[in-house]
Amino acid sequence: MNRKKFLGVAGGAVLVVAGGYYLQSDKSNFVRADLEENFPEKIPLTADERNILFLASLAPSGHNTQPWFVQYIEPYHWIIGNDKSKWLPGVDPTQRETMLSIGAFTQNLEYAASNLGYQCQFTILANNNQDEQVLSVKLTKASNAPKYNIEKIKQRRTIRSNYLSEVLKKEDLDALMVGEGDAFHWLPNTSKEHQYLNEQTIEANRIQSYRDAAQSELADWIRFSSKDAEKHADGLTTASMEIKGVPAWVLRNFYGKSSVMKKNFREQSIDTARKQVSQSAGWLLITSKDNAVATLLDTGRRLQKLWLSIREKGIAIHPMTQILEETTTNAELNSAIGIRDPVQFILRTGYVKAYPQPVSLRRAVDGFVRM
Repeated sequence: MNRKKFLGVAGGAVLVVAGGYYLQSDKSNFVRADLEENFPEKIPLTADERNILFLASLAPSGHNTQPWFVQYIEPYHWIIGNDKSKWLPGVDPTQRETMLSIGAFTQNLEYAASNLGYQCQFTILANNNQDEQVLSVKLTKASNAPKYNIEKIKQRRTIRSNYLSEVLKKEDLDALMVGEGDAFHWLPNTSKEHQYLNEQTIEANRIQSYRDAAQSELADWIRFSSKDAEKHADGLTTASMEIKGVPAWVLRNFYGKSSVMKKNFREQSIDTARKQVSQSAGWLLITSKDNAVATLLDTGRRLQKLWLSIREKGIAIHPMTQILEETTTNAELNSAIGIRDPVQFILRTGYVKAYPQPVSLRRAVDGFVRM
């Protein structure tokens, strides 16, 4: 929303408030901590199974669709599935990003299981990104299972704003890159490649914002009101988009799906991307050797390992994948930045002064476990 549009809506909102509407309006951002924990348990899971699966579900996904399900076979034996109802065909027509997200889910699952003394045995079942059954996993008790600090899983979050532009300290950069020399590529904000990615990210956002299939899909996954956020427990909320105060109140109470398709909303999205790319220490790219299912799952695991290691260093990452999602910008990416392997993640990276609590929503375990 541009300034003129916002002032007009806000002005109308003030008049409504004067009429007493505010007392009955949606007054605060709905966040993860607001989700009801006392829900009926429909699936016969043990306490350990339920805990492990919930921690696994704290993995990232595009538009926070949470594109996984778990088929219960027997205690500590499950199939991790690909939930077709959570696909994003407008921006991810080949389900590449879906497989990456499921990979991150399995990394969380393995860490959470290890913390409780279990060892995971994974078997890949899928032959392509559209197969419904992706992996089988069996958990067995192991006396030597390493303890993992699950607070790192609970506290992981995407930060979109207020990045510092100072360069990463050598020791921090080395820690992020250790053991990942072939897959991780650092482009500092002093490089020409960094500037290229800034410009192309803005251009890809412009293309995507005016591509109706992508914009309509985005509209389907924005939960403007707290009522919708609580009902679905997924998608993008005003809190996860880091919109606060009066602007957030206006969006929650006066905006809906149709608003996303209007020019003002599209232009505001482009302006937001422009502001975001102007703040960072650089871009971190994650590549893979190919696009096979096993490779994508492994790359998603790599991302999650990285994400769980950065909070203690005061480093944030923000996936901005629009270049990869738009044909015209993706076609020239590798040659322009001098990387041969397929790029799977483009991560805006930098220090932040404060690390806020996670706010993105998650469905209850019984919401994604099937018998």
